[in-house]
Amino acid sequence: MTTSERPTTAVPGLRSTKQRTAVSKLLDSLGEFRSAQELHEELRKRGEGIGLTTVYRTLQSLADAGEVDVLRTDSGEAIYLRCSQHHHHHLVCRGCGRTVEVEGPAVEKWADRVAAENGFVEVSHTVEIFGTCRECAAGSGSAKNGKAQPS
Repeated sequence: MTTSERPTTAVPGLRSTKQRTAVSKLLDSLGEFRSAQELHEELRKRGEGIGLTTVYRTLQSLADAGEVDVLRTDSGEAIYLRCSQHHHHHLVCRGCGRTVEVEGPAVEKWADRVAAENGFVEVSHTVEIFGTCRECAAGSGSAKNGKAQPS
């Protein structure tokens, strides 16, 4: 299911509210990780009367339901992105925050092999790759404060 196919008003197990719908729709329209404060600011610009605490709670509920991915910035701040539902990894620019979903069959095989070699079963993993995008490397990227970093 792509993000455009995912319902924005109803998340299984979560009560549908006007605020949750507004946050979900905003997340659907973005293509990079954003902090709760950035999301709150954008919602206010769009005329949504929603408090910052409600944004935080909504994001946590969506993260718990697997509806958004969460990374930490170099300052420890949580940043959020609505991604596809299938297992994937992220390639994240340290300069501008640009994010690309990537498949990692080699990572999957490696994780399974390492787990099996060490007697582990039912394993899961998270892999985020951080670097500098072409635009930032060329000096034309729009570096943001609170750049995404490995946590």
